[in-house]
Amino acid sequence: MSQQTSETVVRKSVTVNCPIERAFRVYTEQVGNWWPESTHSVAKGDVEAVVLERRKGGRFYERTKAGDEYLWGTVVVWDPPNRLVHSWHPGRGEETSQQVEVIFTPDGGATRVDLVHTGWEKLGDRMEEVVANYEEGWNTVLGRFVGAANG
Repeated sequence: MSQQTSETVVRKSVTVNCPIERAFRVYTEQVGNWWPESTHSVAKGDVEAVVLERRKGGRFYERTKAGDEYLWGTVVVWDPPNRLVHSWHPGRGEETSQQVEVIFTPDGGATRVDLVHTGWEKLGDRMEEVVANYEEGWNTVLGRFVGAANG
């Protein structure tokens, strides 16, 4: 019996022109203001809010205008203002859950934000297609975050 593993990792880095505390706060407390829910969510145009509960064990989810909630993941590591790790399975079950780690590092008066998305092997035959979508998708998401943090 062999075990299939994946070394596939999506890595993204951006720099925002603000101190680390503000960068972490915008990413976590204000995610509903900058997340592109019309294109990067389960319910698309029906999303009322994107919420990240700021604590270990907290939920990361979207809520629709009708009050339905779609779980995206659960906070695994809560280490403000340095690091956030959460599972990731928007609208799918835990059995397909990946992991997203976001690391905040001071860079002079700015902050470098590194995102590392792993665990793709749980998607089986769909892995290659989904990874390609996320390579582009995280660019859009982080671009919106940069705009909010720099604003």
